[in-house]
Amino acid sequence: QVQLEESGGGSVQAGGSLRLSCTASGYTDCDYVMSWYRQAPGKDRELVSSIRSDGTAGYADSVKGRFTISRDNAKNTVYLQMNSLKPEDTAMYSCKFRCAGSSASYWGQGTQVTVSS
Repeated sequence: QVQLEESGGGSVQAGGSLRLSCTASGYTDCDYVMSWYRQAPGKDRELVSSIRSDGTAGYADSVKGRFTISRDNAKNTVYLQMNSLKPEDTAMYSCKFRCAGSSASYWGQGTQVTVSS
């Protein structure tokens, strides 16, 4: 059973930075895709960024140029560096893991990010 442990959320002022971490365990080595999603109260869940085990990454338009996703395969960890944070970035951020080609996906418990103006 794949388990994901997230950390790094918190409260910052607009313009500040946070780094989220998501560590995966319990999976068989595979070509994985790890993604960060966020959901603000009253809004749909939104895909923020994804990265594959080969380093290929993508971003939502709303975070391009401000957020950077990276991975450390040796630590089974994906990071989301969030700079120039805006109040509209306030949400619960969750990571999702799946092996490419598999329909099974796994979610972390989420970490809250709050940005004040």
